[in-house]
Amino acid sequence: MLNLDNFYRARYELGKVIRQTEVVHAPLVNPECEVYLKLECLQRTGSFKIRGACYKISQLSKEEKSHGVIACSAGNHAQGVALGATSHGIKSLICLPAGAPISKVEATKGYGADVCLVPGVYDDAYSKAIQLRDEKGYTFVHPFDDENVIAGQGTIGLELLDQVADMDAVVVPVGGGGLISGVAFALKSLNPKIKVYGVQAAGAASMVKSLKDKKREKLDAVSTVADGICVKEPGELTYDICSKYVDDIVTVSEDEICAAILQLLEKEKVVAEGAGATSVAAVMFNKIPVKGKKVVCVVSGGNIDVTILSRVIRRGLAKSGRIAIINVELDDKPGKLVEVASVISRAGANITSVYHDRNNYSEKVNSCVLRVICETRNQEHVETIEEALRKEGFKLV
Repeated sequence: MLNLDNFYRARYELGKVIRQTEVVHAPLVNPECEVYLKLECLQRTGSFKIRGACYKISQLSKEEKSHGVIACSAGNHAQGVALGATSHGIKSLICLPAGAPISKVEATKGYGADVCLVPGVYDDAYSKAIQLRDEKGYTFVHPFDDENVIAGQGTIGLELLDQVADMDAVVVPVGGGGLISGVAFALKSLNPKIKVYGVQAAGAASMVKSLKDKKREKLDAVSTVADGICVKEPGELTYDICSKYVDDIVTVSEDEICAAILQLLEKEKVVAEGAGATSVAAVMFNKIPVKGKKVVCVVSGGNIDVTILSRVIRRGLAKSGRIAIINVELDDKPGKLVEVASVISRAGANITSVYHDRNNYSEKVNSCVLRVICETRNQEHVETIEEALRKEGFKLV
C-alpha cells in the first residue's frame, strides 16, 4: 500500500541524485489563468523518470542488485534506470522500442546500460523485458506500475507544495500513469482541495478509455508524437490510484501538442518533448476548467528528437495561425497570380511559397488552383486575408 512515509523517504534518498527543478511563471500560455511550469525537462537525464527509477533501485536488496536490472522504455525511463544502476555499480539492460529516437538510445548507452531494440512500441519492449527477466534472472524495474517508482515520481508533488503552496490545480502528462499517480497521491493526501488533471495524446488515450469504461483497457494500436506517453495499457496500480485521486484526464491532438512545443520554445525559451508539452497544450486550448485559477503544468521531459523538431515547429505554426495555406480557384489567365499576391501583400502577410495546379477537378475547364503559403500573425490575421480575397471576387477552395 502507498503511504506518505515512503514518499518522504524517496525525497531524502533522491536528494543525493536529482535536482529540485524550478517552477517558473508562464503568463503567455493562457491569459485567462495564472500558469506556472514545473520544469522536469531540466532534470538530470532530461526527464522526471530518474526519480522513480533511482528510488526503486536504491531500495533493492543486495541479492536483487547482484543479478543486475532490466527495464523497458520509450527512452526516458531507460536513461533513469541506466544512471541509477551505474551509480550503484549495477549492470543494466534496457529494452527499447526500435522506433525510439536515436538521441534517447545513445543517451541510454552513455549512462552505462546495454540496449536491446525491440520491433514495435513500448508494450512490445515490455514483453521482451519480461521474457529476458525470466530467462536471465534480472531484477525488473517497471516504468510506472510499482509502489517505489510511484513514490519517487510523487516527490514532484511534495516539491510543488513547497514551491507553489497556494496552487489550485496541477496538470500532468499521462502514459502508463506512474507520474500522475505519485503526484495525485501526494497532493490529495496533504491538500485534497488541489485539483489534479491528467493529459493524454488522443492517439494513445489508454487511461482515458479505461476510466471511462471503469476497467483497464488495452488499445489495439497507439501513435503519437508524444512517444514518452505512447502506452497501450495503463498499470494495475496506476489505474486504481487514478480512479481514486485524479479529478479528470483529457486528450490533446497532435497539432495541439506541436503548438504547445512551439509556445514553450518561442515564448518561454523551454525545450519540451511531445509528452512533456501535453500538459501545456491542455491549458493553452482550454481542455480543463482552470479559468481564473493558479495552475501548474508539469513539463515532464525535454528529450525531443531534434530530427523531427522542424516538422513539429511547422505544424505548431500552422495550428497557431502563424502559417496559412490558402487555395484559390482562378481563371487560368495572365495577371491572376499578381492580383492574388497584391491582395495578400496589402493584408500584411509574407508569401513564402506558391504552387500552380492546372490538373484540378473544377467544372470550369480553363480554371486552375493556386496554393499560396504565407507567414501570418495569428488565426485572426488568416481570416482577414481570406475575407479580403473573397471581397475581390476570388473563390477559396
